[in-house]
Amino acid sequence: MIHRAFVALGSNLENPQQQVLHALAELDGLPETRVIATSALYRTAPVGYDNQPDFINAAAEVSTALTPVALLRALLALETAQGRERPFPNAPRVLDLDLLMYDDLELHDPELTLPHPRLHERGFVLFPLADIAADMHVPGRGKVSDLLRGLPDQGVERLAA
Repeated sequence: MIHRAFVALGSNLENPQQQVLHALAELDGLPETRVIATSALYRTAPVGYDNQPDFINAAAEVSTALTPVALLRALLALETAQGRERPFPNAPRVLDLDLLMYDDLELHDPELTLPHPRLHERGFVLFPLADIAADMHVPGRGKVSDLLRGLPDQGVERLAA
């Protein structure tokens, strides 16, 4: 069975724009997974730990036959392959991949929560997501475009193509 999933991508180290573009290509190479749509790239201010460079963020829609946990593990493996380290929460990173949504699944597991628990609060997620799925309904939260309209200004800047 094929499922629809959404992934947030971000980087603020080692040529962040290239890191995100490389990760998008790698997503398309995951087993039983294909990238269906990608957002524009966005420059965003860091959240949670301010003493670091701005991020480059994007979002991708994928079709996949992987289970949610298998997809998450594949995303974590891509992060590791690109040099992701986790010295402390919200630390600067070469690559950050978050599984945002998987069909309309609501999941509360020690390894994975769906939809992503802070998706609705983050401009760096909602702006790119709105590029590819503005009308999508986030279970328990509402439509992506409505969530985006309700956000305070978070300094998100769309980059020229």
